[in-house]
Amino acid sequence: MKQEIFVNCPPYETRIAIVEEGIPAEFLIERKQERGIVGNIYKGKVTRVLPGMQAAFVDIGLDKAAFLHVSDFLVGVEASSDDEIVFEGARPAPSRRLPIERQLSRGQEILVQVAKNPLGMKGARITSHVSLPGRYLVFMPSATHIGISRRIEDDKERKRLKEIALSLLTEDGGFILRTASEGESKREIQRDLRFLAKLWKGVQKKAESSPAPALIHQDLDLIARTVRDFFTSETQQVHIDQAKEHRRVLDLVGQFMPRLKSRIKLYSDPTPIMDHFGIEEKISKALERKVWLHSGGYITIDRTEALTAVDVNTGRFVGKKNQEETILKTNLEAVQEIVRQLRLRNIGGIIILDFIDMEKEANRKKVYDAIKEAIKRDKARTNILKISELGLIEMTRQRTRESLENILLSPCPYCDGRGRIKSNVTIAYELLRAVRKEKLTLENGKRIVVRVHPDIANFLYDEENRSLSNLEREINEQIIVKVSDALHHEKYEISRI
Repeated sequence: MKQEIFVNCPPYETRIAIVEEGIPAEFLIERKQERGIVGNIYKGKVTRVLPGMQAAFVDIGLDKAAFLHVSDFLVGVEASSDDEIVFEGARPAPSRRLPIERQLSRGQEILVQVAKNPLGMKGARITSHVSLPGRYLVFMPSATHIGISRRIEDDKERKRLKEIALSLLTEDGGFILRTASEGESKREIQRDLRFLAKLWKGVQKKAESSPAPALIHQDLDLIARTVRDFFTSETQQVHIDQAKEHRRVLDLVGQFMPRLKSRIKLYSDPTPIMDHFGIEEKISKALERKVWLHSGGYITIDRTEALTAVDVNTGRFVGKKNQEETILKTNLEAVQEIVRQLRLRNIGGIIILDFIDMEKEANRKKVYDAIKEAIKRDKARTNILKISELGLIEMTRQRTRESLENILLSPCPYCDGRGRIKSNVTIAYELLRAVRKEKLTLENGKRIVVRVHPDIANFLYDEENRSLSNLEREINEQIIVKVSDALHHEKYEISRI
């Protein structure tokens, strides 16, 4: 798959677009004052232990205490008898785990790593399972096994990498071979392992001499992480619009993929890089609720506190054969767009996909298989359940950082994030009720003055003039409506003159 990376780095923020086959697949943002902390290692101090939640809060030097669940804490685990077996997949779960109150106490100092950035009102999620990612592998000091990325599907290659990994396994820790290790020599993988093992020793040494809370190790910035995680032999070009960062990326690539240095390009055109390549407009569309499909169908994306709902509709697409064929084609086209939008918007948590109902079980299976295949390109961990009789697919997607919507948008000051505001007629009737009620408390005077938003004033005079006159006769007072542009659409003021 053809891939290009575009890097826009003015002094105040870094924006990176990962473009696949000419379409933005991921959009990453890191602002100088809001740099993410996932991957950072801290020496923290336990502030609270909650037996009822089997969790603890740890002060790592941030505004909010970090959250540590018992499943993310290493000390006190009674290891299973299988711990000495070398695993090629995920790490085996321990057979028994001590309660958190028997492992931690208030004031205790521990070394932890941030697994999830603070989200909304929640503090960071932390773990004591430290992992240090490199170019070809992820080093895990507390592990005793090796793993191989599931994205490497060739059996011969998996067998070759397994043999290399077993020959490199030491008592210093285990590791997982990343997708980038596919086709790489033992020498390159070993060099990566040595670097990470040395880095871990430096972390341990610094932790011993630092008082808690303290930052012990800071993960790479966004540009370096992107080059490490996304730049592969499939990447056609990396375009960078800043000379200093261009030189830095050249040095980074020269360390592990010198043969690909020629693909790092400095963009010097006066037109902003994201505008020049047509990315800016596509990112703006990624904030819209409705996304149109090429056939004329569309999907809508609605986010709530608990989950994200994606609905598929045929829209303007009427098909050429039968209804079932039209629905299947729309659903299959929607699958590709849904997966792209989940990645581009970085939507995590629980996701419900509401496909158009299909009568044939074979067609439902086609849609399910299509989404399983499309999601393989997503680096975030996902779990997908089979399509239900209602045409729904339930899935979860790993959430490690804020979504694109949360980064670029803020709650509407009119609707407070509801997405809707009160209609003109609703506000007008509220106002009439309020005048009737306030007459009892206002001082006696000749006239009552109400100040309202221009839209409400127009509605009162154009649509509800009779209601206004009836109220004046009822309360035996004159009501004067005055326009105030400064007032919120839903607000009004009542006074006497």
